[in-house]
Amino acid sequence: MKHRNPLGVWIGLPLITFGIYGLVWYYKIHKEMAQFDPRKEIPVAGPLLVIIFLGWTIIAPIISYNNAGKRIRDAQRAAGLPETCNPLLCWLLMFAFGLHTWYMQTELNKVVDRYGVEPGTQVPLFV
Repeated sequence: MKHRNPLGVWIGLPLITFGIYGLVWYYKIHKEMAQFDPRKEIPVAGPLLVIIFLGWTIIAPIISYNNAGKRIRDAQRAAGLPETCNPLLCWLLMFAFGLHTWYMQTELNKVVDRYGVEPGTQVPLFV
């Protein structure tokens, strides 16, 4: 997993790339969570495709962000951390200026910080 700046994920890079980085980020976090805990069956491209093709339905993104929150919570558990990620907040914050990306990246950074590695380096699973 990679330590990212939550503010950059939330507003900085999506503004520069006209929103494309938000989609890339969503793909990357799923790929990193799948690599972090290979015991779990985590879809990599599926959640992104839901956001791209079914984002207009409102219900599909809610379910996708809720499931992403559960996966982040599972990654926290696998890292031996308290499960602080709330899946309900992951999709509720979607309606508050898109703060869900900031929240999810903050929770993922806790997993990376648990291992005390430098930003940008890969974190292995020791479970």
